[in-house]
Amino acid sequence: MKRNRFNRLLRLLLKSKTGTVGAIIVLAVCIIAICAPLFAIHDPAKINPSLRLLPPMWLDKGAPGHLLGTDNLGRDIWSRIVYGSQVSLIVGICAVLVSGAIGAVLGLLAGYYGKWTNAIIMRVADSFLAIPTILFMLVVLAVLGPGIGTLIFVIGITNWVSYARVVRGEVLSVKERDFVKAAKAVGAKDVRIIFTHILPNVISSFIVISTMSVATTIIMEASLSFLGLGIKPPAVSWGGMLSDGRQYLATSWWVATFPGIAITITVLGVIFLGDWLRDVLDPRMKARE
Repeated sequence: MKRNRFNRLLRLLLKSKTGTVGAIIVLAVCIIAICAPLFAIHDPAKINPSLRLLPPMWLDKGAPGHLLGTDNLGRDIWSRIVYGSQVSLIVGICAVLVSGAIGAVLGLLAGYYGKWTNAIIMRVADSFLAIPTILFMLVVLAVLGPGIGTLIFVIGITNWVSYARVVRGEVLSVKERDFVKAAKAVGAKDVRIIFTHILPNVISSFIVISTMSVATTIIMEASLSFLGLGIKPPAVSWGGMLSDGRQYLATSWWVATFPGIAITITVLGVIFLGDWLRDVLDPRMKARE
């Protein structure tokens, strides 16, 4: 059964050009992040003033061994991009797990119990929507200080609303189906009904929105690091590399351009994969097969 399901997903993936491209990009980024010491040519934190602002090796005055050139401190840009992928994936995935867990639980409770439980949770969600997200993040990060853990926490607690709303809407529909009513009739406890009968039927929407949120989270991390409130040196982040290179755009364009390209490609890969997952998990598409 599991093998047939895997074969079906692989067949659908290969039929979708965007899905295939997205899967290849995401897989490549994951492999590079996991095996960073194998792909990095140099120590990403090693400073060498004598090699500062060298252009990519295929341009005039480019140095062999520095594929994408060096930054203002003589650090190898390719190696820093490789290690920066680790931060982007860690923050992107962990923050989505935090916000997804909070949103899913609150959405399940609001949709299943309704009445005052739904009213309270939805009003809290509305209050979060009323607060400018980036402003809230800046205030919390300024108080708690920058760092990977703080960044994951801040992004996680500010992005749960979309999960809660989507899951709540799905639960409102699922809880009226016959199998849920039958479970109540035989005396099944609410916890068992929610997590055994309802959750598996709303998980597809949750997976799709989680995949899309990884792309948004990567951009958020890069934006906050660009502003100096994200990942602090000596840790490497793509947003921090953009911030370091912005003053050299006119003279040494490669310092900021290549990290920006890395962010763009990674985000596009995640979005392409998310679009494919949305199509695959759509019940209407399954019905057409």
